[in-house]
Amino acid sequence: MILLYNPKATRYRNRRLPLSILSVAAVIEGREAYAIIDGNLDPHPTETLMRSITEHQVELLAVTVMPGPQTVGAVQSCREIRARFPQLPIVWGGYFPSNYTETVLNAGYVDFAIRGQGEDTFLELLEALREKHDLKGMQGLSYKDEAGKHIHNPERPMKSPGAFPWYPYHRVPVEKYLLPTYLGKRTAVHQASMGCPYSCSFCGVVTFSGSREKMEPAERTAAMLRHLKENYGADAVQFYDNNFFLREDQARELADRMAPLNMRWWCEARIDAMLRYSDETLLAIRRAGLVMVYVGAESGSDWVLEEMKKHLKAEQILEFVARVRRIGIIPELSFCLGNPKAPERDTEECLAFIRKVKRLNRDAEIIINTYTPVPQRGRMYGEVEDQVQFPATPDEWTTDRWQRYATQKDPIAPWLRPRTKQLIDNFELVVSSRWPTVQDIRLPAWGRWMLKALSDWRYRLGVYSAPFELKWAQRMIDLRKPKVESL
Repeated sequence: MILLYNPKATRYRNRRLPLSILSVAAVIEGREAYAIIDGNLDPHPTETLMRSITEHQVELLAVTVMPGPQTVGAVQSCREIRARFPQLPIVWGGYFPSNYTETVLNAGYVDFAIRGQGEDTFLELLEALREKHDLKGMQGLSYKDEAGKHIHNPERPMKSPGAFPWYPYHRVPVEKYLLPTYLGKRTAVHQASMGCPYSCSFCGVVTFSGSREKMEPAERTAAMLRHLKENYGADAVQFYDNNFFLREDQARELADRMAPLNMRWWCEARIDAMLRYSDETLLAIRRAGLVMVYVGAESGSDWVLEEMKKHLKAEQILEFVARVRRIGIIPELSFCLGNPKAPERDTEECLAFIRKVKRLNRDAEIIINTYTPVPQRGRMYGEVEDQVQFPATPDEWTTDRWQRYATQKDPIAPWLRPRTKQLIDNFELVVSSRWPTVQDIRLPAWGRWMLKALSDWRYRLGVYSAPFELKWAQRMIDLRKPKVESL
């Protein structure tokens, strides 16, 4: 038997379909005996894994790992399993081992790391372990040889998700993952493409996909969503693609195929790509159910966008938010503040730009992040290689300091003065209070009114310092929110 493990990554009420594990399960369905253990559903996943290993002849434990909380669960479980079952091979896959491969192999409880798209590599590794074949040259695999030396084989070319079988939904309790959101009462998740063809110098996707993107056929995407709707009652979907829209013809075809499903949806996209679309195409996408689109604006300054290799201009961002307002799509704009070379200037210009965005489109949702470096194939944004030393083991990543870093609560940015970071945090609190997100379905009407009333004067006058009343109001509202399960 093969164990496929999805360590806990979020609260129980935020659980979602474990797509990475289902992708691997799809290629062994009907060929291998396997079990899926999801730490987001199972309150005691390590005990479940131990029991499965004791009761069955388990030949491989495969773990999907993202940075942040999921790393904690993966480390805890694998460390205990290695101590009790030292001969059981353990392989990690996903974003964390793809971006921090050396770090993963430094752990005594991890034998193999699969980088990038892992379906074919997993199949080849399974065969090699059974037949005792040489692992040398197996694309996408990193491992330790008999002397403990780290071996990194060449990358594996990416394939379209359509080249692999459907997710075996029947292997998981799908109904427990379809949760109420602002999109619908039973919101599913899906990934219709892999990777991103751009090379933004601050983004971790570049290391994972190497500036490539492969999309599944629009017909297959619509068919899988229809399956979720007809068999499990899904009425909305969040797409997990790194970049959902590229070619206009593909976007139009998908919109036409999704329209009959009557599902509301959310996705990520590029501003410049969507600006190239005709009004006819954008209206078709809106009629197909797109409610909100997440885009990486990142900055309101052309000099910062150039350093980021964003290939975007500030005027295009403004054009985009005005245009989608006319179409009826809510833009969700992500900003990355804290340029290492001039953080104060960057912050001042970006906050002023966000106010411009709000004047053009008051419905625009604003996501503010402080620049948190991740490994890159080339030079990091801001050339901060000498200023950030990443942990050498997964265990160190589980410490409070590095968990705060991975979740962007503490960017560990020596170039960012505390007062500048405080300004960013205060501005974010004022903006999010003045315009509470429509995505928080647990926020009561009285809570929205209170936040807007308390923050209005601050936003109008540009007073962001010491927003104690807003912090108090948010704590009070959180305590009184109804216990509704939400993503």
